[in-house]
Amino acid sequence: MNEDAEKKKIYLAGPEVFLPDAREIGQRKKELCANYGFRGLFPFDNEVSLSDPEAPLLIYRANLALLRQADCGIFNLTPFRGPSADVGTAFELGLLAGLGTPAFGYSNERASMLERMQRDGQAAFDESTSVWRDASGLSIEDFDNADNLMLDACLAEQGRPLVRTQAAAGHRLTDLAGFELCLELARDYFASAASLRTAARAF
Repeated sequence: MNEDAEKKKIYLAGPEVFLPDAREIGQRKKELCANYGFRGLFPFDNEVSLSDPEAPLLIYRANLALLRQADCGIFNLTPFRGPSADVGTAFELGLLAGLGTPAFGYSNERASMLERMQRDGQAAFDESTSVWRDASGLSIEDFDNADNLMLDACLAEQGRPLVRTQAAAGHRLTDLAGFELCLELARDYFASAASLRTAARAF
């Protein structure tokens, strides 16, 4: 049997697909996956012509097909185009979790969502209600969560943290320290699952 076919497959999600060197970053991630005994599935593995009138739908379908193949997923939830994670990545995280597939997530920004908004002058404390609010008067969650609680809690429900590291300026979307920590968690998860199966067969 093909050795690569026996490896657990990891769907690699994140906003790096929008970077000019997206393919190179995807390849670096896939190489790290291989170092840990996994096979990485990157969205650009799909070949879809952007000139096709149905390109958006074809890309959506192709990405979902990769998600369904995956044994787990690693999601780059670093803030993108604002204070929150890339919305497409958040959608894919929810879908994978809904399928009952293990998910791992990381952010290259250590500060909580509230701390980031405070730092950027986007949060003010409403003393009348003891709630932090944005410029539109909408409440901001104050749970030390990296992002919207549905993302943090999605991972916590599976017994996993949203891994936070602090990337150097200019490398926020490309730093792979948090990604590699997720690979370690995935390796430990599958090793533990294999040990449990072995123990169960012994009885």
